[in-house]
Parts: sequence; structure tokens; C-alpha cells
Amino acid sequence: MSSKILLENLKIYAYHGVLPEETLTGTYYLLNVELHADLWKASESDDLLDTINYAEINSIIHEEMKVPSKLLEHVTGRIIGRLERKYQQLTYVRVKLTKTNPPMQGEMDGVSVEMEKSFI
Repeated sequence: MSSKILLENLKIYAYHGVLPEETLTGTYYLLNVELHADLWKASESDDLLDTINYAEINSIIHEEMKVPSKLLEHVTGRIIGRLERKYQQLTYVRVKLTKTNPPMQGEMDGVSVEMEKSFI
């Protein structure tokens, strides 16, 4: 059996990008994270030790977003790697990272990179 934990539209100010001004001025990023694991034991026990602590997931994401990177793919891959190493019970992770104000022509909500990984 599988269950999901979802972090939706987590908004973080960070300094990622290829252009020098992106690493100086920064912008807001939105993250959507989906994790699959068997959480049924926690549904019965009501014990934090029987689940994946989403506050810890949030901390991992914030820590990785503090490390400036040129590519969104690099940041996303680091987040997935950290989650994989921390939580052995994961069967799947998906991370969507959106730069809300990319330095490009045109009006848009942002540009996103989405990566996923299965562990079974």
C-alpha cells in the first residue's frame, strides 16, 4: 500500500540562475513535492515516528534552496537525493521547482523543472 505526502506551492526566495544578476538579486521560487510511502501504521498509532515528518522535509528543501546553483535541475536533483538518503521508506518522489520571475521576454507565471524518481 502507498500513501502520499504533498507539499504544495512552498514559496522560497533564493538565488539560482546562469546570469550573474540572478545570483545577486534573486527571486521567488515555488516548490511542489510529492512523496509516496506506506503511512498506514501512523494512521493507527498517531505517532510521529511511524510517518515521514513533513516539517523535516520542509527544512531539507529550505537548506538546499540556500545553495546557489546555475540550473534548476541541479537544485531539484539535490533535493531528491537528500530525501532519498533520509527516508528509506520512500517509494517515489516528485519535485516541481518553478522560477516565478525568469529573465525572459513575455508575461508568464514562471518556468518549471519537474523531476521524479521511483525507488522500487
